[in-house]
Parts: sequence; structure tokens; C-alpha cells
Amino acid sequence: MRGVSLSNLPKFQLFSSFLVFYYISELHCTPLNYPGVSAPVDGGEDSLLPMSPEGAPQPLIPMSPEGGPQPLIPFLAPSPLTPFTNSTIPKLSGVCPFNFTAAQSIMGITSFDCFAAFAPFLANVICCPQLQATLSILIGQSSKDTSLLALNKTLATQCLSDVDQVLVSQGANDNLQQICKIHPSNLTEGSCPVKDVSEFETSVDTSKLLASCGKIDDVDECCTQTCQSAISEAAQNITAKNDDLANVPQLSVIAEDCKTVVQRWLASKLQPKDSKGLLRGLTNCNINKVCPLALPDTEHVAKKCGNVISNGTACCNALESYLSHLQNQSFITNLQAINCAAALGLKLQMGNVTTNVYSLCSVSLKKFSLQGNSFSLRRFSIQLQHFFSRERCLKD
Repeated sequence: MRGVSLSNLPKFQLFSSFLVFYYISELHCTPLNYPGVSAPVDGGEDSLLPMSPEGAPQPLIPMSPEGGPQPLIPFLAPSPLTPFTNSTIPKLSGVCPFNFTAAQSIMGITSFDCFAAFAPFLANVICCPQLQATLSILIGQSSKDTSLLALNKTLATQCLSDVDQVLVSQGANDNLQQICKIHPSNLTEGSCPVKDVSEFETSVDTSKLLASCGKIDDVDECCTQTCQSAISEAAQNITAKNDDLANVPQLSVIAEDCKTVVQRWLASKLQPKDSKGLLRGLTNCNINKVCPLALPDTEHVAKKCGNVISNGTACCNALESYLSHLQNQSFITNLQAINCAAALGLKLQMGNVTTNVYSLCSVSLKKFSLQGNSFSLRRFSIQLQHFFSRERCLKD
């Protein structure tokens, strides 16, 4: 990270961990009892109102969050004297079929995972997968009333705006659509030919689908792909409903859109909490297969480390500088870091770097992301292409 030397990086990480712990503790702190405000006794509506000398409840003096004291560390935690969430009431369209009350718990989790200050850094690992799962759950649950597993373009625009309003009112980042690249079209059926619940259920072996996906083990599923295979099979069945597949240029796009419809149907049959676990588990299998970082041109590193390395210090300095730019992009998982190491190794090899620079420069996974652990890459040679040619399943 810019402004933080490598020698001070462990201290910076420790400090960052402390701030996260402080932030969580602030979130779960108990409300303060202000002077003149009686504690709730009988659970009535007026039990929290201050009492007048005659014993009649009086309205509270409104307290604006802007009027409260500022936090000790700005932008990282709300003041304990002010609400954690945004005090504004979301302005909803009134036409969106989503039941936000029934999904209150999931919306709360999403707003926490996409908290304003952290959303850009936790986007690909936590925030965006949770937001996508939430949208599938909302559409799936609404299908119980609408009998549709997708929204039309007009409703999609209004509902996405409503979701934004609710999340922002609970403390989420106000730019999630751009951060997560979510568009109203993501709430429609896309190119999938089936969105009606009845038509879906007559086209798919729903019993097999529920048996495969009703409950999954996050680790085993990434290896066995039992639920993923069932979803793909169901998607193929409804894809076949398209009468003119011969003229479709990208059949894979239709299949992906239909997988989304299948996931929404599953979300309609499961409790929101179980749906969230399922969808997040499936997403984790996918996001860990690729490197989410944009790898810049490696020409400068190749010049310092190419062919026979005459100056190891210059090579390592160039590599450290390159990796420091990667650290600024996003937080990533350790499995993603391995994929990034593989991708970078391949780029370096194509630039005529034949020395194991990871071993030479003591590069570990934490070099690819600030939150990574110190799992060493020394045992990996520069010949890292094998990461792309075989599946890797990690078990506890």
C-alpha cells in the first residue's frame, strides 16, 4: 500500500485488524441511557419517552446524527452517541414486488458486508457475492406472489433503486451498482426463454434439483460439484425451450442466464438464510478459480529479472514495486492469490524470466493482498502453468 513501507507492513496489518475489531465492537454496543429518558418497563409505545413532572410522556427532542460527536478515528466507526445506520428513511418506488420486511435479516447482512468505507476493497470477495445472492433471494421470494422468476425492465430499474435505498439507509456504500457492476438487466430473465414458475417446474426435475441443492457442504461442493451439476442440467432443460437455438450466436450466454433463473427458483423454495448459504457457497467455488486482479504489463520486471540475473537486488525491487500495485486493487482470498501467482508467473515466463523469482525474492501470498497470510510460495517454481490444467480441492 502506498505510504506504508514493507518493513512496517505487519504493524499496519495488526493496526488494521484492531480497527476492524473496534468497528465490530461499536456495532454491537448497547445503547446508552441518556439522562431524563426512562427505561422501558411495560413495553408500551411511550416507555422510552422522558416523563414530565406530571407523569405524562413527552416527545423526545430529535437528535441529528450530524449533531453528535465525531468518532475518534474519522470514517472508520460511527460515534457511540449516534446511530450506526443512516438515519434517512429510504424512499421506495411503491411498485416493486420485493418483500423487504421478510428479507430484513438478509438486507442487514448485505449492508454490513457492503459497508460504505470497505465495499470497494471487499467487493469481489464479500460485498458483491452477497449483493448478488440478495437479489436472487428477493426475486425468488417475490415469485411466490408473482409466479415469475424475473422482472421486466421497468420493474427491474425501480426494484434495483429500492434495494439501493434500503441498503444505503442501513450504512451500505451508495455506489454499489458501479462497484459490483450490477445493472437492471441482471434482474430480468436475460436471454433465458423461461421465467414463469409453472413452466419452469414442468421443464425441470425439481425433486432432483432440491435433493442436490437443498443443503450443501461448502468445501465438498467445490470438489464434487453435485449442486452445480444439477443447476447446469436444469438450465440446459429450460434453455432447450428456445425454439430457434440455431440462430443464437452465444448459447453459453443463454445457459448462464438460465442458471440464474434456476438459482432464483431454489431461493423461492428455501428459507432466506438457507438460500444465502447456498448461493454464497456456489459463488465461493467460482471466485476461487480465477485471479480477480488486473495484472499490469510486466516489461519492467522482465528487464530486471530476465535471462541471467546479474543484480538480484534490482530484480527483487522491481518485483516488489509491481506487487505493491496489486495490493492496492482489492482484498482477495488465499486461493485467488495462488491463481494470481500462477498468472503472474506465466506472464513473467513469457517475458523470458527463467529464474524462480518467487524463491529468490522470498515472495509469499501476502504480497498479493494485504490481508493474505504468510503461506510461502517458495515451493512453487516459475513453471506454474499446472495450476490451470488441474482442479484443486482443499479439504480440512
